[in-house]
Order: sequence, then structure tokens, then C-alpha cells
Amino acid sequence: MILLQIDSSPLGANSVTRQLTADVVKAWTKARPNTTVVYRDLAVAPPEHLTAELMQVVKFRDLENLNARQQSELALTDALVDEVLSANVLVIGAPMYNFSIPTQLKVWIDRICQAGRTFRYTEKGPIGLAGGRKVIIVSARGGRYAGTPMETALDHQEAYLKAVMGFVGITDVSVVRAEGVAMGPEPRAQALEAAGREIERLVAAA
Repeated sequence: MILLQIDSSPLGANSVTRQLTADVVKAWTKARPNTTVVYRDLAVAPPEHLTAELMQVVKFRDLENLNARQQSELALTDALVDEVLSANVLVIGAPMYNFSIPTQLKVWIDRICQAGRTFRYTEKGPIGLAGGRKVIIVSARGGRYAGTPMETALDHQEAYLKAVMGFVGITDVSVVRAEGVAMGPEPRAQALEAAGREIERLVAAA
């Protein structure tokens, strides 16, 4: 079994999602010692944003007369897709930034959504090709949104990630959520405790 751990927060040791992705991986590997963990830190080594030049290569696969930079970016994109398709489980750390996700995580998504590899176009619309694996989204939010009208209006984080995973064919998606982590020490501690219980439940049930 291969587990792909993705961190995207730039906050280092102060990051809630980094703490919780590590907790998920620790619990998962303890329960399933045959797991191989592949780790990618999108904040330490973020892929470049897609310029017009890179779009031609990375998204439209115009592969003629590539310069050294284009070749390198194409190789990185293919490596990112290979990591996803090789993994049985993805653990994705995704803090909420301004009701959405960090730009580093968005760039990763732009790279892994590859026609012909993770999805394909048909006469009836796109079909995901990356199904058959599990995704655990580790979500952290400074405020509290879950189950409120505000979440319905402003959640472009968890809802977006679920939509992207569904687009590439991954329907087994769970969320470990820590909310209210910016509301003071006590709410933060309560959020982490609740997330810890959810991690235990998810790992036991998987």
C-alpha cells in the first residue's frame, strides 16, 4: 500500500494541517505497517504557476521543440500525476485561506488534472480515470463554518477539493476538520482534540 502525504501550508511548525496530516499518517501506518509513505511539501517546493508558455506544454501537451525549462516542467507534471496514480491513499493538508485553498495546493491541482491520465473527455462529458483510491482531506479553519449558511456561501475549500476529486474519479473522500483554531487557545485545543477523534475513527473504519 502506498500513501501520498501532501502538505501545503507555509506556516511550518505552526501549521494545524501539518500537525494533523502527520497524525493521520502516524495512525494509518501504525494500523497498516505495510504502508509506504510518499511525501510532497508544496510549500517548500511549489510547482510554478501555469503561464501561457507552460499551459501549452503542461495542459495542451504541445511537445515539439521544448526548451530546457519546458522539459523540466513537463517532467515535474508527469511525476506529480504518477505519484497520485501510484497511491492507494492520499492525505491532503488544506487550510482555508480566504474561503479557499493555498495557492500552492491550487497549482498542484492544476498539474494533476491531466486529460488522458486522470480524466478523459467523451461525447457525454468528462470521465474520471483516477478512481479506486481513498482521499483524506485535512482541513483547518480559523473560524467556524461547518453546517452554517456561511459555509454554504463561502466554502470554496472543502467543497472545491471534493469536486476536483470527483472530477478525476475519486469518490471515496473523507474530511478531518479542525475549526475555530484562530479563536483562542481553548477553541484551538478543542478543535485538535475533535480532529484526533475523527482520525482514530477514520483509520479504524478504512
